[in-house]
Amino acid sequence: MPPLNLGNQQPKTPLDAEHAWRATAARAGDVVLFFDFDGTLAPVDDDPTAVQPAPKVLAALEALAPRVRRIAIVSARPVEFLRDHLGGLAGIDLYGLYGLEHSHSGGETVTEPAALPWVPTMADLAEQARAELPPGALVEFKRLSVALHWRTAPQLGDLVQEWGRARAEALGLRCQAGRMVLELKPPVDRDKGMVIGEVVRDASGAWYFGDDVSDIKAFSALRARAAADPQFLGVCVAVANPETGHEVADAADLTLDSPAALGDFLTEALPHLR
Repeated sequence: MPPLNLGNQQPKTPLDAEHAWRATAARAGDVVLFFDFDGTLAPVDDDPTAVQPAPKVLAALEALAPRVRRIAIVSARPVEFLRDHLGGLAGIDLYGLYGLEHSHSGGETVTEPAALPWVPTMADLAEQARAELPPGALVEFKRLSVALHWRTAPQLGDLVQEWGRARAEALGLRCQAGRMVLELKPPVDRDKGMVIGEVVRDASGAWYFGDDVSDIKAFSALRARAAADPQFLGVCVAVANPETGHEVADAADLTLDSPAALGDFLTEALPHLR
């Protein structure tokens, strides 16, 4: 089979998923499968602490892990949260807080040293947000970041974003917009695209599954790797949702309807990766 470089172009026509999985099978031992968590492996919930992976997802990941080089979860969640919600799956690499934390195959959690001095700032910010934002705004403290949610009170979106961006400017923090959430994080150069770019440097292929605007950086990293190496196989998959509209889907090669559909999609891929 000739090399299939799917990540070297902006997709203009629907991709044949079966063809892509067959091309993956030919190099499976050197392919990395990357997944976002919220909105991709798990449905988004009004309560961010209550989310759980969609049916079939954990079983599919467990079955895929020994058939590819690596499986990695790259998320805005802390590593500890990911570990707790993935049911103790073995052989999975976890990148939390956009890469500020990581754990390889169940090992210890390593924190980016440049981010550690910001922990007290984030704790103070979370307390201030809870005191100053109106009822209905949910403040999620993640040790190295603070997420401001307005999913249960959409009318507060503008106010929450204005407050968050003002605090970020005053404290020298960075903002990451998401699905009815604004995340404030340290001014440390780590994001999903950087994580993916580093991991795939010596891989011959990778898939990335994501649902939010922060995942577009991951798509771009795969496309950059493919542009530099015509033999590299890169596949970008969007889990569609009305909150991000067409932006994420338009940047992807394939689109799935939901985390539940992803569980089915991965299960159906297993026969191709024997």
